[in-house]
Parts: sequence; structure tokens; C-alpha cells
Amino acid sequence: MTDTLIAALLEIERHVAHGGWDAPARLFALVPTAELLAAEPSLAGQLPRSDDLPEGALSSVEQDGFHAGDDVVDALAHITWPPTVAGVALSLERTFLPASLEGELPDDPDAAATFVAAHPARQDIRVVVGVTRDGARHGLARLRNNPEELLGGAELVPGLVEPLAATLQA
Repeated sequence: MTDTLIAALLEIERHVAHGGWDAPARLFALVPTAELLAAEPSLAGQLPRSDDLPEGALSSVEQDGFHAGDDVVDALAHITWPPTVAGVALSLERTFLPASLEGELPDDPDAAATFVAAHPARQDIRVVVGVTRDGARHGLARLRNNPEELLGGAELVPGLVEPLAATLQA
């Protein structure tokens, strides 16, 4: 299911990128496209025909009520999914500094956030991470200052993979 997960994440990344930067975290249920079309025939005009889809194709359904607040991992800890959801994906943006500047960070979290936000070497990154019930996991990342390049890998954002996978363990 890794190929279908990656295809779904690429679609989510394009969708999120269309809205530009400085967006809040966004959560998506991943459902089998064939099942979605069977349950919602009115979507047939918006999705590829089921006979044109690769086997196991996934469609994303954005969860409009999701608000991560200050702690996305804590927000995910309160979410569970019904068995009809085959996977879950999260898109979020973060600002970071190169590792060589870690020693300059203040100990106070608020002061550190202010320091990072004001530092000329800061980098903005958007990640889209997804997991499926069968254990597939993948992440995509795009740097704001290098929008043409899309990075990807199964272990790209391990700190988000486990909390996302836990939401499927209901």
C-alpha cells in the first residue's frame, strides 16, 4: 500500500500548496477511493472512474474540525478513526534553524520560538506525513526557499508517524 499512500500524500501536498504558506496544521482521513465512490456516488464527477484507478487507491477527506493548537501530538492523542478509514495524513509547517545554531537557542521555549522566528538563517518547511492501517508510512517535505524540490521518505518525520499511527489503533 506504500505506492497508494505516496500518491495520496502527493495529492494532499499539491492541495495544501495551492493555499500558500503560513497555514495551520491540517488532518486528512485516507479512505479507499472505490469505497468512497460507492458510498457517495455524487463524487463520481470529481474523482477518476473506479476502473481507471490503481488497485487500493486512496482519497483524502480533510477533517475541517481539526485544530492542533500548540501541541499537534497532544491533539492527535485524542483522535480515533472508524474501521472505514484506511489511513491518516497530516500537513503542517514548521520553522527551524540549522543544527549548527542549536547551541544559541535560549532555554525558555517562548524565547526560543522568538529567536528562531527572527533569525536570518531560519528555514520554513511544510511536511505531509501519512500512515495506513497495514503499516505503510511515508513523509514528504518542501522547503519554502526551495519550492521546486520535494523530499520524501518513510522515516522523514518519525516524530509524527507514531502519533498518527496511534490514531488508527482504536
